[in-house]
Amino acid sequence: MTAIMAVERGGPGAGEQFEALYRSSAADVYAYVASMLRDRAAAEDVTSLAFERAFRRRALFDVRRGSPRSWLFAIARNAALDELRRRRRTGGLLTDVAEDADDPDLEAHLAERRVLVREGLASLAPAEREVILLKFLGRLSNGELGGVQIIA
Repeated sequence: MTAIMAVERGGPGAGEQFEALYRSSAADVYAYVASMLRDRAAAEDVTSLAFERAFRRRALFDVRRGSPRSWLFAIARNAALDELRRRRRTGGLLTDVAEDADDPDLEAHLAERRVLVREGLASLAPAEREVILLKFLGRLSNGELGGVQIIA
């Protein structure tokens, strides 16, 4: 029985199983959402919202359509897209979030690499870019990626 199914049925340990799903996925969901939003505070909010939606909609989870993790990433993706649409409506444009820099040489090297990665990602079709972000920032397996694409 998956964590989501156990929580849905309210069986013994259901809360602990959902907490285990949270603990195993929260950092990856946050990284994925932060890559989409480029705003740490908004990414924290959207990550929380994704888990809240997953908990409230746990009865809709269907194990035949994918893993709980891929289902969760589909929810997070939709929540992040909602946030991006909201920003477009309000006209809020955010710049890149500044990162802490202790070593100027290292920071310059990392900044150069970020530019190259962003340019490479920008050259991809949106669906291809989405797969790359889910795979490397969300750390989804190939099977889980298929589940997100089916669910999304």
